[in-house]
Amino acid sequence: MKIKNVVNFIFEINHLKKQARSGFQFAGIKYPDTVAEHMLRSAQIGYILAVMEGNKNPEKIACMLMIHDNAETRIGDQHKITARYISKKEAEGEVFEDQIRLLDEKIQNKWKIYFDEYESRNTQEGVIAKDADWLEMAFQAKEYFDMGITAATDWIDNVEKAVETKSAKKIMKEMRETQFTDWWKDLKKMTYEKLQ
Repeated sequence: MKIKNVVNFIFEINHLKKQARSGFQFAGIKYPDTVAEHMLRSAQIGYILAVMEGNKNPEKIACMLMIHDNAETRIGDQHKITARYISKKEAEGEVFEDQIRLLDEKIQNKWKIYFDEYESRNTQEGVIAKDADWLEMAFQAKEYFDMGITAATDWIDNVEKAVETKSAKKIMKEMRETQFTDWWKDLKKMTYEKLQ
């Protein structure tokens, strides 16, 4: 493996930090989250979901989610309206294989298996990873919804119909009943002192 190939790959995936998620723009979000932000949170959700589901390899699931949208550096984030006309799955598979071709063979082999399992959902890990990907999107939509973007409820409803695992369904139910700001409300420490 040539170091130059590794360096170029690392520079390429930096574009995931600049690639905006496109679907939420239809709901009126001017500056949606990036693909990199989505991948980070979905990887952490995937790890948690794997543990909740009793899966023995949460690291594998987290890794699947860290690479699942790498192809979007070259083809962008394709929303569901685009999917009506273009096969995103086919294009992403082709780009992904092209991207990893110059990396070490061990990386290529492992990442290709992970990518295929994620796409086909033919293993427990693939199902959990896809649920985590969808959950992250639902959480992002809930944040937008709580800020007054009512059209974001469409993403939440669609994810609720799509998730497969018992744990993902429980998380969805609780998420719907939780404001996205609830996590910090008991953490605030007021520092003012009354003068009288």
